[in-house]
Amino acid sequence: MTVEPAATRLRHQVPLMAWLVLVWMLLWGSWSWANLLSGLLVALTVLTLLPLPHVIDGTRVRPVPLLVFLGHFVVDLFTSGAEVAWQALRPGGVDRTAIVRVQLRADSDLLLTMVAEATSLVPGSLVLDLDREHRVMTLHLLPVRDLEDVERKKAHVLVVERRLVRAFGSAADLAALDTHRGEGVPTP
Repeated sequence: MTVEPAATRLRHQVPLMAWLVLVWMLLWGSWSWANLLSGLLVALTVLTLLPLPHVIDGTRVRPVPLLVFLGHFVVDLFTSGAEVAWQALRPGGVDRTAIVRVQLRADSDLLLTMVAEATSLVPGSLVLDLDREHRVMTLHLLPVRDLEDVERKKAHVLVVERRLVRAFGSAADLAALDTHRGEGVPTP
């Protein structure tokens, strides 16, 4: 086990500590010195007792691709939400659902998690399993019309992955994405 220098550890912990203090202040609903100091104490306790591994590993935030991802994500939320709401309220209910597997291309824990979260947050898709070793995500899709619709929804997961890799991926992640560009995406 390697021990990282205190300065490096502190650099990675300060943003997390600030976030925890902000959440603490929001939970209390008011700003005061007592809430700020108690939030710092709670954050220090949490970070000391429950240290998290670093997931930075060459990750960069690219503002323009991030805005592109967020724009498409908001559109997906509204369109999928409307589609699922219609399926739930229409006479006859939901006709068909599907459980599918999608072979992802990203190899970063952070990116795989982000793809799984972004996919699950959109109504009508739920991540059932994420096989880290093989980079295979198993999804439940609701509703599906036919096999073409299933393939279209599986391809959309890969589009979300591509947008997230462009927004947050390292140079190696971007290269891996380009390597798989011309290949078909088999599902095991």
